[in-house]
Amino acid sequence: MMKKSTILILILAGVLLGACRQPALEYADFDTFQVLSVKSSELFDEDGLINPEVQLMDEDGAPATANAGTKTAKTNSVALARDLFGSFNSNKVVQIAGTFKGHDLDGSPLVQSGKLVLPASGRIKNMVIVSHFTIGANSEAPSEAFPIEGILAGKGYAVLEADYIGFGVTADRIHPYMHTLSTSQSVIDMALAVKPYLEHIGRAPESPEVILVGYSQGGSTTMAVMSRLQREYKDVFPIKKTYAGGGPYDLCATFDISMEWDETGIPCAIPMIVQGINEGESLGLKMEDFFKPNLLAHYKEWINSKKYTVTEINALINSSYLHEIMTDKGRDKTNNQTARLYKALLTNSTLNFEPTSPVFMFHSRDDKTVPFVNAERAERYFKMHDVHYDFDHYGAHGTAYLQFIIKVSKDL
Repeated sequence: MMKKSTILILILAGVLLGACRQPALEYADFDTFQVLSVKSSELFDEDGLINPEVQLMDEDGAPATANAGTKTAKTNSVALARDLFGSFNSNKVVQIAGTFKGHDLDGSPLVQSGKLVLPASGRIKNMVIVSHFTIGANSEAPSEAFPIEGILAGKGYAVLEADYIGFGVTADRIHPYMHTLSTSQSVIDMALAVKPYLEHIGRAPESPEVILVGYSQGGSTTMAVMSRLQREYKDVFPIKKTYAGGGPYDLCATFDISMEWDETGIPCAIPMIVQGINEGESLGLKMEDFFKPNLLAHYKEWINSKKYTVTEINALINSSYLHEIMTDKGRDKTNNQTARLYKALLTNSTLNFEPTSPVFMFHSRDDKTVPFVNAERAERYFKMHDVHYDFDHYGAHGTAYLQFIIKVSKDL
C-alpha cells in the first residue's frame, strides 16, 4: 500500500506540473502553421476599458494604441469600451503568432507570418479572415501587435490576420502595397494553413462558413479575397458574410480625385502605392519619374526599413500637397510612364466581380484619407447584388473605423 507521504508528494508534483504548463503546449506546432509565440490577453481591464495594447487607429488612418497613441486613440479606446463592454462571451483570448507556407509574387514558395486570435476557451463559431489596414513599421504588423479585430475572438470566433509580404518574417522585402493579387494570396494562404491547425489543436469551428473583414487597405483586400474565394475556394471556404469599410476599391478614381484636390490625407500612401504597384506588377518604373528630390532621396529608408510608423512617415514627408511630393510627370496620366502606372491601378481595383453572398460596405462621407468616391463607385457597381451600404458622416478615416468595428462586432 502506498504511504500517505508518497501520495502527497505525487499530488503536489501534479499541481506544480499543471501550474508550470505554458499555453504553448496547448497550441503546439503543426505542419501547416508553425507557432512563433503564444500570449494570453484580456480584452477589458477591471475598469471596463479596452486593453491598452489593442492597436486602434488615429484620425488620419495611422495605427495607434491607447497606451502609446494620441489623444484621439485614447478617446477611441474609451468609446470602443463603452459600446462593446459586456457584449462578449469571454474576456480572455489567446494570441498566437506563427508562420505558414505562402506564395511569393512569382508564385514560388515563401514562408510568411501572421496572428491567430482565439477565445481562451469554449466553442468557436466561424473563422474570421481579416485583411489589415495600412501600416509602416514592422512593429505594427499583426504578428507583432494586438490587432483590433482580434477582439472579435471574445465573441467566439477564430480571428486570423496575415502580415502580407514585406512585414513579419518577410520584413526585409518591399511591401507590394495595394497589389491585390499578392495581398489576397497572403490572406488566403494563411487561412489554408490555419484551418487544419485549428482541427489539430481541437478548436475547429462549428461552421465551415467564413466571415471576411477589412478596412482601408484591408477593405479593398477583403473584396479581392472574397472574389478569389468565390472563384477558386468556394468548397473550402464558403462565405457567410463580408464586411468591407473605407476601402480604395477604385484606385484610378482615387488617383484622379487626389490629383484634382492636389492633396492626400495620408502622404505615405503615395510612395507606398507607386513603389508597391511597381513591385507587384514588375513594371520597371523609375522612382525619379514620380518622386520629388526630398522624397526620392529618403523613401527607401522611410518606407522600406520598416522602422517608421505611418504617423512618423507622414511627418518625415512633411507635406500633404501632391505637387510637393510628386513630379509634374508623375501627376500627369498622359505621360507614358504614369499611364503605365494608371493602367496597373485599374488592374488592381476590386470592383470587378459579382458577390454571391451578403456584403456590408461602410464609408464615411467625411473621409479625406480614402476619398468617398470609392464608396460611390462601389454602390454603383454592386447595385444589383446583396450589398448593404452604410454611408454617413462618421468623421475622419480613423474615427470612422471605430464605428465600423463596433457595427461589425454587434452584427456578429
